[in-house]
Amino acid sequence: MPEERESHIISTIKAYGKNLLGFIRKRVKNDADAEDILQDVWYQFSALVNSEPIEQTGAWLYKVARNKITDKHKKKSETLLDDLFIGDDEGDDDTSGFKDLLMPDDSTPETEYMRNLFWEQLFTALDELPEEQKQVFIWQEMDDMTFQEISELTGVNVNTLVSRKRYAVLHLRDRLQQLYQEITKY
Repeated sequence: MPEERESHIISTIKAYGKNLLGFIRKRVKNDADAEDILQDVWYQFSALVNSEPIEQTGAWLYKVARNKITDKHKKKSETLLDDLFIGDDEGDDDTSGFKDLLMPDDSTPETEYMRNLFWEQLFTALDELPEEQKQVFIWQEMDDMTFQEISELTGVNVNTLVSRKRYAVLHLRDRLQQLYQEITKY
């Protein structure tokens, strides 16, 4: 039985490895991150093959990869606050205190709770966006890709990408403004 299991794992790696790595590379900043995520996917796959069969192996692998990419983005706390809380074109910048709440010098249980709440709300708000807006925002803010790089990757005009990101930022500002008001009223 262990030889059959090992053969299944090797054939799955041969069948999906190259395309899965390409899929991950398009969604993370560098090759080292992509390889780390791929390794995590293969580890999870090999652990699961022992306990239960997987009906749609390809779909399962890509879903795990997407989840690992999302987890990696959630862990990067140094991103996107500046872009989210720059004042609107009208010059209203009443959310500058939000950054102070989330990024204080000290780390207490309260600040950790607020950070976790923020990231949870951010990813919930991102999930509310159309996929194109969400993806442009993630690539630009979390993966540090330029609009030109995204345009080359997707074939979409730079101006269209800028517009999509603008709509995403407006939505996120609105949603996170509500969280800010809830946190600061106490």
